[in-house]
Amino acid sequence: MTEFQIRKDNFAQHRLVDVGSDQNLTPGEIRVKIDRFGYSANNITYAVMGDRLAYWQFFPPHGSDAEGWGILPVWGFADVVDSNIADVPVGDRLFGYFPPADHLTMEPVHVTERSFSDGASHRAELPSGYNLYRRVNAEPGYSRDGDNERMLLFPLHVTSFCLWDVLQDNEWYGAERVVILSASSKTSIGLAYALEDDENAPPVVGVTSSRNLGFVEGLGSYDDVCSYDDLTSLDPSIPTAIVDMSGNAEVLGALHKHLGDNMRKCVNVGLTHWDGARSDENIIAERSEFFFAPGHIAKRIKEWGPAGFDHKSGAFLIQAATKSRAWMKLQRLDGLDGLAHVHADMCAGNIAPDQGVIVEL
Repeated sequence: MTEFQIRKDNFAQHRLVDVGSDQNLTPGEIRVKIDRFGYSANNITYAVMGDRLAYWQFFPPHGSDAEGWGILPVWGFADVVDSNIADVPVGDRLFGYFPPADHLTMEPVHVTERSFSDGASHRAELPSGYNLYRRVNAEPGYSRDGDNERMLLFPLHVTSFCLWDVLQDNEWYGAERVVILSASSKTSIGLAYALEDDENAPPVVGVTSSRNLGFVEGLGSYDDVCSYDDLTSLDPSIPTAIVDMSGNAEVLGALHKHLGDNMRKCVNVGLTHWDGARSDENIIAERSEFFFAPGHIAKRIKEWGPAGFDHKSGAFLIQAATKSRAWMKLQRLDGLDGLAHVHADMCAGNIAPDQGVIVEL
């Protein structure tokens, strides 16, 4: 079995580790062969937040010299190739959270026709949404034709849906404008789709780098677009809610300072510019909060029920993925060797925003 591992103190440094042949299964275990997964800046965010939000704990690295190395979780599909559980037979196909590796041994619990959770002891205290696996063969109308969009976009766009839900549930925090930083990211685009379809939403401004300005304008989903170099062009008299996907403290501090009292709320989400994730004295901390999508999902599932959440979010996820097909270009990589060739560029932010990276094993 082979794993793709990265250094926790230097994300661009990586290695492929042969961890030996699979051991015999114990009662209650299954083994899956990972078929394909998506890879994006979102995965690098998992590394940045690895200690704070326990992302390193999902898939501990193997090997005698694993100290200091970690495994980035990815969203993808896998097929059951060995099973000691009658209710999860060989041939079952799963969608969920996997390591960038060729195989994974799992301990299914809470098995239903449509899903199960991995009950491995080291995952017991981790967010339940990340431990849930969909048994896609049981889904009406399931087709592998939609796998690429699902693993690339659904995990991002469910965050987009939750952000829209938070904004509208709080009546836009009294803002008359929403500004989205890192507007070219796929999560930002998903949020722009949701706001575009909400007739009660205030105008939305996307902020992006100069090199991505044309791409973001071409989407047609933002009411206005500006570059990071032109933040002062934003009218500071308009009460504003910021959704920050960038994690770039210098940019965020400059925008907070420019807006002053009219910076009504700043929701901090991703870290597409993780190398700029430092503090800045101009950031208004008392009106800023970190957003953790799994926490919001758990809240809504408690309020709406699992079926209710799936119903409310599912239609949006399909609609957003369909819209994204108009601009997203799939880049297919051959195995973990292929991933190794693009990982450093992903860390450096050198992957074009219209690229969707798929690793096929």
